[in-house]
Amino acid sequence: MNTARRDDYTAPVEDYLKAIYALERSGSSAATNDIAQRLAIAPASVSGMIRRLADQGLLEHERYKGVRLTDAGRRVALKMIRRHRIIETYLTQTLGYPWDRVHDEAERLEHAASDELVDRMAAALGEPDVDPHGDPIPTRDGVIDERIHRTLDQLPPGERGRVASVSDRDGARLRYLGELGLTPGEEVEVVERAPFDGPISVRVRGAICQIGRGLAAIVRVEVAG
Repeated sequence: MNTARRDDYTAPVEDYLKAIYALERSGSSAATNDIAQRLAIAPASVSGMIRRLADQGLLEHERYKGVRLTDAGRRVALKMIRRHRIIETYLTQTLGYPWDRVHDEAERLEHAASDELVDRMAAALGEPDVDPHGDPIPTRDGVIDERIHRTLDQLPPGERGRVASVSDRDGARLRYLGELGLTPGEEVEVVERAPFDGPISVRVRGAICQIGRGLAAIVRVEVAG
């Protein structure tokens, strides 16, 4: 089995490992179709890369059961996640980028930035624990808060909590959630859930707004108590 150095990893390899880590967070192996959908590529392309990553010792593949990262693959994934989230945080806090624009910029920059540059950014920011979307930032040693919070669409009427994080993959949705006040750290309460997959009424910043189930599903909430 080959043991690759950090410099041997291409941007596609790093993207695959990040995607597999994200899928594993749901608690199951990452299936080929799920990886393809997340990376917006053809499933046939995924199959070839999976074999390559397995040969490099970065993941384990069990036929018909998906893949899981090895310890080595997890280290690479967390390093890339740290780079991405530190860059996002630097762009918002230092350069004044809005939170709905930093994801795509970080995707482009994370593969080029050196470890030293990312560490200097983190130090300049005061070693932040979370990025602008509330997602935890791994430490230099690969330690990360992996608590799983319920999403807003899972909460029953009367449930209160604090917005922990919001998915950063869709800028338009982020802009809209920002307008509603559904941002990390804000207190929220589910007031009413309309039947038949209707909208959810949420109290935030003293006002009540209605959002669809799909939008509520990308807002993760730390429940009070």
